Amino acid sequence: MKCEYPNPLVFQRADPFIYRHTDGYYYFTASVPEYDRIEIRRSRTLAGLDEAEPFVAWHHHAEGPMSHLIWAPEIHYLRGKWYIYFAAAPNDEVTGITFNHRMFVLENSNENPMTDAWVEKGQLKTGWETFSLDATAFEYRDKLYYVWAQEDRAVCKDSHSNLYIAEMENPWTLKTKPVLLSKPEYDWETKIFWVNEGPAVLIKGNHIFLTYSASATDENYCIGMLVADANDNLLDPASWKKQPKPVFGTSYENHIYGPGHSCFTVAEDGKTDLLVYHARNYTEITGDPLYDPNRHTRVQAIHWQKTGMPDFGTPVPETRTME
Repeated sequence: MKCEYPNPLVFQRADPFIYRHTDGYYYFTASVPEYDRIEIRRSRTLAGLDEAEPFVAWHHHAEGPMSHLIWAPEIHYLRGKWYIYFAAAPNDEVTGITFNHRMFVLENSNENPMTDAWVEKGQLKTGWETFSLDATAFEYRDKLYYVWAQEDRAVCKDSHSNLYIAEMENPWTLKTKPVLLSKPEYDWETKIFWVNEGPAVLIKGNHIFLTYSASATDENYCIGMLVADANDNLLDPASWKKQPKPVFGTSYENHIYGPGHSCFTVAEDGKTDLLVYHARNYTEITGDPLYDPNRHTRVQAIHWQKTGMPDFGTPVPETRTME
């Protein structure tokens, strides 16, 4: 199957997450430019997500820890229920070197997540209260795992965020203590900001691939990767091998800048693995890049090498522009 999709797939949606459910629908959520709500779209085709009517699953609070900067929601179907993981802050202020986000969970027991049945399960506690965000969850061999980004100045005094993993007791509670998997250390992870964030998991063959985003959210933003053997202990940091170079980054030739915050889905054929990410089509940004709305959602096919490793290639050129 030749997998070519409109590029961008969805305009002005950063931190995209697409999940294909057993009902045949693709479910899509992402950060909205206003950072004030969580939307869900669904479509039987990926291309249809652009015109699918958004359903607002949740609005930010007027005040308190879930009142500002609603970032990077992900929708998952885990153990018979729907869950949305997201980050929120009590204000839009920077304390120390970064914002004041914590991670939160919503639950929906309805078969259809496009319903007003979302319940707040509260903050997901990791054991310490620092900047944390970009949570994802995955099930493997009857165990549920949680991977996220969190600041720990004791690990790296300059780092905004490192990557951690833990096993979960249930979809809103950790069972084990956090284990550090990666911290910013290479030059491509420390341009302007020292960042490891936006983890995403792809299980294929005998490997578990964990991609993440690094550096500032301008044209320096790029994707790195950790790899674990499928039979290894995923809570042992030694099981994960960090790639020394980015696996996906800016294409000056194709005019796609700062690709990152990836996730993975499958094409309509049920076989072709797809990389989902956001990126801009220009480098000149006025003000804080976080408030520039033009990080668009994009998707392209992953090619697999004979070694079993993914080849993400380069960001493909745009095929359409925003009206």
